This record gives sequence, structure tokens and C-alpha cells, in this order.
Amino acid sequence: MDFLDWCKLVLIIAAPTLIGGILVSAPRWCAAIARAWPDRRSREPQPVGPPIEQLAVDLRRLLRLHADLTANSHLGIRAHRLWAIERAIGVRAVEAARALEVPHREPEPPEALSHDELSALLYALGEAGMVLPAKVGPFTGDGRL
Repeated sequence: MDFLDWCKLVLIIAAPTLIGGILVSAPRWCAAIARAWPDRRSREPQPVGPPIEQLAVDLRRLLRLHADLTANSHLGIRAHRLWAIERAIGVRAVEAARALEVPHREPEPPEALSHDELSALLYALGEAGMVLPAKVGPFTGDGRL
């Protein structure tokens, strides 16, 4: 038996093992190639936050809720709720200001916007084209009425 016959014999014996190894490792190789392949979506700008339409809807809803709560609730019940709603309005207003590139102060995470800052920001958002209720406030400055 010469060298070529030995190579054929080794190939015939090893072929099932080689084919099995290729089939088992193929998903890992495909995943590695997919990770290495440049992603076309990564070149497109990605939104940072929710769509501006959703921010506007949320702000209008929160401002309506604030106005209803101010007009109709008992003083003892509404204090905490008003404070929470005003914080939510402030968060959404800052997100909308970022999306519309309206200049504003970035509050620290535990800190909220003051009464004057929140009112000014909402008026600036209205001037930038966001449709908000005509009457904004009165806001509580520190959560107390």
C-alpha cells in the first residue's frame, strides 16, 4: 500500500468525525461572522428617548391631571399627588426639551425643577412648537401647598 492509499483510508475513517465537528461548530462560526460583519443599522442615528409625539401626549395628559387634581381634590389628599405629578411633568418636560433642543437646566437625579424653572420650560416648549394646554400651573414649589 502506498502513501496515497493510506491518505484515502485516513480520509474515509476521519470523514464522519470531521463532518460532525463542522455541523456542531457551524452555529458558533456563523454567530462570530455575524458579530464581525459591520451592521448597517449602527450607522444610522438612533433615538435617545421616546418619540416627541409620545412626550407631547404624556405632558398634555399630566398637565390635565394636574389641573383636575388642583381644582377638585381635598387638600389632604392632593398634596402628595400634586408633588408626584409635578415631578413627572418635570421629567417629561426635560426629555422634550432635549428632543427639541430647547435650552434648559439639567436637574440632578434627586432634585426637581423649581416652580419658576418648570413654568419657564413649559412655555419654552410651547414656543418651540409643542402643543400644550394654554394654562400651566399653579405648581407647588416644594411639594407643599
